[in-house]
Amino acid sequence: MAPGLTRAHRLCVGLAVALLLLVGTTGPNAATPDLAPRGWGPGALVPITLGPGAVTAVLWTAYLVGALAVLLGLRAGVGALRTWALPVGLGGLALLTAPFGSGDHLNYLAYGRILVGGGNPWVESPIDWAGGADPVTSRVEDPWTTEPSVYGPFGTLLHGLAALLGGDSLRQGVWVWQVLVVGAWLVVRWVLRRVLDPCAHGRVDVLWTLNPLVFGVGVLGAHIDLIAAALAVVAVAVVVARPGVVGAVLGGGVVALAGSTKFTYAVVGAGIVAAWWLVGLRGGGLVRRVVALGGGFVLVAGVLHAWAGPHVYDQLMRSRQAVSLATPWRPLLEWGRDVWGNEQTRVAISLGAAVLAVLLAWCLLRLSRPRTFSPDAARFMFAPEMFPGDGEPSGAKVLAPGPDAVAPVALWVTACLSLAFSLAAPYSLPWYDLLVWAALPALLPGLVDLVALVRLTALSIAYVPGRVLGMTPQVEELTLGVRREVVPWVGVALWVLVIVAGVRSGSALRRGPRRAGT
Repeated sequence: MAPGLTRAHRLCVGLAVALLLLVGTTGPNAATPDLAPRGWGPGALVPITLGPGAVTAVLWTAYLVGALAVLLGLRAGVGALRTWALPVGLGGLALLTAPFGSGDHLNYLAYGRILVGGGNPWVESPIDWAGGADPVTSRVEDPWTTEPSVYGPFGTLLHGLAALLGGDSLRQGVWVWQVLVVGAWLVVRWVLRRVLDPCAHGRVDVLWTLNPLVFGVGVLGAHIDLIAAALAVVAVAVVVARPGVVGAVLGGGVVALAGSTKFTYAVVGAGIVAAWWLVGLRGGGLVRRVVALGGGFVLVAGVLHAWAGPHVYDQLMRSRQAVSLATPWRPLLEWGRDVWGNEQTRVAISLGAAVLAVLLAWCLLRLSRPRTFSPDAARFMFAPEMFPGDGEPSGAKVLAPGPDAVAPVALWVTACLSLAFSLAAPYSLPWYDLLVWAALPALLPGLVDLVALVRLTALSIAYVPGRVLGMTPQVEELTLGVRREVVPWVGVALWVLVIVAGVRSGSALRRGPRRAGT
């Protein structure tokens, strides 16, 4: 480790986290919805209210300093935290804040309230429930007041749990939800430390535990994506802990829980199957595990969706062609609908995004490698000609299937597929990347770290302060300008970078692998 860089990393982490906590512990503002009356939930601890300009500046500074912290941590090779004191302490501080950066937590509690009240959150909108007079559902903010749930049945059950425990108090229900989110964040760290080699534990803390972007966007934002990410990494841990048919069935069930929380997080199932194949499992053994994984998935998902009914994904299907402002697809949509029409342009964008996602996934897989579990740095789990680059000696052999191989490979594939989807998706928000960051510690350091960091930083800045209420015209003009005019081109630059680097990696492949140390 580089002592100077390590100190700078700690300073940046501390400053970024302090700024984020400041936003969450002050009164309601353009980033933080009003949750009063607080009931037995925590209220504002800092007796000030940040104006729209101030909260925007604070959050922009926090995310930029947070991104620098991650860069410094990677550059310095920061080691793992020795105890759980700091992660648990940060989790405790998070529970003293009010969520900020969006009004999604209001939606969660509203859908849960409808569920426990005997309604159908996939059919009934918050504004329609109880004649618009319910103390929880009536607090949902535009533009979501008329929108039924887009979340899966297991995620909605968790919404219902928070609503049930919170009762008629929105603040109490949100606090219960925050407990679930903080718990999921800690679970990810715990699982990664169990399934990855100790030499990767430093990356776990740099990229996850002490990452101000993940902490701000995911934990302090109280997004359901963090719970889905935790379920995804738990699924990997299950198939590793029980490397047989029984473990595959159980793992498939947990994959179903992840996908029934946030649909796209079921991609971890593809990561698990790819890992079994890539580490050398073939024939009947592979078939039995894949069938068992699929069986566990179908069983759990089937039960959940039979309970939820046929309208679970109605709203998701209605919004499948949505295009968010901060993606490169938005300028194309605004140009194309004047030329080809709105519907035709949206269809073309959907098809283009699908093709681009496949291309980006292929490139990202070529540009990265999973970290081996073995403490012997000379061993690499694949034949080196498959992955050109530094560090793998010629003639390395494939590792046998087992916990030392499956976990890092499954997380590697999951990270690359998830990042490709996030980069290519027409509708994308910063918290959609949380599965990427949960899986990223399993990769060897490389270009993918930078791509993921630039994307999350740009999207986080784009969606500050994150609400459509409480803005002044000047601040709204500034933030919308960044969201519409700047960040989409960052996305284009990342597309070009990944594709060009991926193609060049293919050229290196044809030249043959480079020797370690060259």
